[in-house]
Amino acid sequence: MQWDKISDIILFASFAVLAVFAILGFCQWIKRKSLGKVDKPLLWVILPLSLTAATYVIFDKFLVLNTRPNGSGEPSFPSTHVMIVATIFFITAIILPKYIKSKTACAILDLMMVAFLVFVCVGRVLANMHWISDVIGGLVFATIFATIYYLIIRRYKNG
Repeated sequence: MQWDKISDIILFASFAVLAVFAILGFCQWIKRKSLGKVDKPLLWVILPLSLTAATYVIFDKFLVLNTRPNGSGEPSFPSTHVMIVATIFFITAIILPKYIKSKTACAILDLMMVAFLVFVCVGRVLANMHWISDVIGGLVFATIFATIYYLIIRRYKNG
């Protein structure tokens, strides 16, 4: 199987994780009869995802810093695959302990997400779709977005 196909599969799997959060939030909304009573970590997922989407548009349409190494001329910075997968996986790692009480299960899922993220990072470079700087850029943006999310969620835990 080709590296770019593997990274696509992992990207779609990360979207499936988002679908689980959306379904969980929707079920809470229906059961609790109020959007305000949905768990805040599920509601706030929209913020880092919106930041990810905005970053994609900015760097794909307005601020092209790099093009793909395969010569296609398409924008490549930051790697959208890496940015999306990392953002979703980082958010998932923050949310998991709230819904999965087993520390062992959380640790196993965290390791799986790290392994999948490594596959995406390496795969995008080996598939000649991105430069290493594109992958690093995607990781940096994802880290920033997940940190913002974490700080907001932490406020609700403590306040």
